[in-house]
Amino acid sequence: MTTLKAVIVEDSRLARNELKELFKAHKEIELIGEAENVDDGFALINKTNPDLLFLDINMPEKDGFELLEMLDEVPITIFTTAFDEYAIKSFEYNAFDYLLKPISQKRFTSSITKVLEKENTETDANKKNGGLSLDKQIFIKDGNNCWLVKIKDISLFEIVGNYTRVFFDNNKPLIYKSLAQIEEKLPQDVFFRANRQQIININHVNKVVSWFNGKLKIEMNSGEEIEISRRQSYIFKDQLSF
Repeated sequence: MTTLKAVIVEDSRLARNELKELFKAHKEIELIGEAENVDDGFALINKTNPDLLFLDINMPEKDGFELLEMLDEVPITIFTTAFDEYAIKSFEYNAFDYLLKPISQKRFTSSITKVLEKENTETDANKKNGGLSLDKQIFIKDGNNCWLVKIKDISLFEIVGNYTRVFFDNNKPLIYKSLAQIEEKLPQDVFFRANRQQIININHVNKVVSWFNGKLKIEMNSGEEIEISRRQSYIFKDQLSF
């Protein structure tokens, strides 16, 4: 049986205790820590690396969305709040689920069941030691727009000045991280450094054609055309056994 490590970030002691009571019916979920504010929650998550996060949205000083923005890697996130006005916004963040307080045992069990089903269908091929697996999600914020995005759904990273543009679905937000910072955490068998400016997800490649001076040109499923440097073209051919 899959056992998942979970943490609670919630400013109300009463709400934390109610969640812990709900946990008692689910031995497959191990509560490994709790925090009453965002900063403590950030430290707890970085220390324990949980699989599952129960996150209150409306907290003093910093809210739950700000916590997600602080994290490099985001656990499966279930929002908990007494304010249903946040429901639509939380789903814009692609949260795994949303629980409205007071949370019933039936609703809690339904959410846990979905989590376990998700974990049981994740294949070993998507797991990678020392970095982000393809099914892990990252939090991206660009202006007032926010997303939780699975690594496998990102097709391209591209340098734009001091920022990096992230391509997924029809979105192209900018994040304040260097391409080198991003590259060191990506699964190296799936993401390839095409040139100094771009990293591509080879699972999103539509077409590869020969280009000038021994270079290759890539057409992504989304339509972007990427020129692979000559040096990287040799590596790309070798890696994919062209």
